[in-house]
Amino acid sequence: MSLTGTPFLSTLIALSVVALALPLALWSRVRGPRVLRAATRALMLLFAQGTAVALVFTLVNNANNLYDNWADLLGTGDHVQQAADLGADGTGGIALKRLPPVRQTFRPATGPGMGAAGGVRVTQLKGRVSGVNAEVYVWLPPQYDEPAYRHHRFPVVELLPGYPGSAKAWFGSLHAHEQLEPLMRDGQVAPFILVAPRTNLLAGVDTGCANIPGTVNADTWLSVDVPMMVMDNFRAESAPRGWAVAGYSAGAHCAAKLAVAHPDRYRAAVSLSGYNDPIGERDSLAAQTPALRAGNNPYLLLRGAPVPPRVSLYLSGQPHDGYEAAVALEQTAKAPTTVHVVYIPRSAGGHTMALWRPQVVPAFRWLTEVTGLGHVTAGRAAPPRSPSTAGATPAELASGTASRAGAVRRR
Repeated sequence: MSLTGTPFLSTLIALSVVALALPLALWSRVRGPRVLRAATRALMLLFAQGTAVALVFTLVNNANNLYDNWADLLGTGDHVQQAADLGADGTGGIALKRLPPVRQTFRPATGPGMGAAGGVRVTQLKGRVSGVNAEVYVWLPPQYDEPAYRHHRFPVVELLPGYPGSAKAWFGSLHAHEQLEPLMRDGQVAPFILVAPRTNLLAGVDTGCANIPGTVNADTWLSVDVPMMVMDNFRAESAPRGWAVAGYSAGAHCAAKLAVAHPDRYRAAVSLSGYNDPIGERDSLAAQTPALRAGNNPYLLLRGAPVPPRVSLYLSGQPHDGYEAAVALEQTAKAPTTVHVVYIPRSAGGHTMALWRPQVVPAFRWLTEVTGLGHVTAGRAAPPRSPSTAGATPAELASGTASRAGAVRRR
């Protein structure tokens, strides 16, 4: 029975009802010695508490797409077949352009929200360079199958979840495709192909999107294998033109790091509530040694780059939750690197999907502008650094579109 499926949720609801009814119906009818009566009543209470906890966990998990299946939850999943030392550029000296195209088989993805806005499809990808074997979800923009676009190549955004987090989260919890589809039809947002690869590759740890010989090549999986698959199977722009990466929380850290480290693979990155030092996620493998921490810190990578990378960064955060890290990147960036910082006030809410969901549209409007592959017809949504909270809705606060009037900058 699937962890995120309707049958499992329905079973838990039924068990919770039974667990509540049992004490009410049988509490005073329990017979036998005193010890037996006490044990029976304790078991009924434990059953009621257990089902209640399981139901609440399942509802939270389904709402936030934290764990996709039982293997992820129990820490038994391992999607790494091999992790060779691939060198500084993460290719192991392989001539990527000489690799023959590989056609993938896609099927409709299942789960909440996956059938909306034309539907999301999924494939099982065996990374030819990284040694990772995991699923990748793909959503195609509404123009993709239109005759007028049959020769058109589309821009791509890789979508990365937090940790723990499912690759489905951008579709099932943030509803990115549902929010963007009508704007793409109206020409307000460029028709991006949305690609969500699995990032939870090892049991019980966050890979930090890093290459660690002998352990995992997560960077290569995300920045080499997944893009190659997309370009082999869809009419996608070649990298770096038209390629971007976006993430929230731990995925936001990865997005900024991948773009800064690989300006030959990405033109832009969106980071929602991210951090620079990998130690921001206590379970990150990239935080295990000083060398790994430094090599996967986008601030240090940007500061130490011999030539500033030609990338654009969209960074949003609240005080002590991404904002300071964003400002640090902004202050160290030099042309042609550009950084756009969005200040989100504390009153917008905490580190949750409700905070990031309304930020999807402004971020994709910005991506449309910086990639130059579409036209924003409804005007630019340029979030103020110090929005007012007076009379603003939580969505306006989270997206940075609240009124400036009466604003007081808070750090």
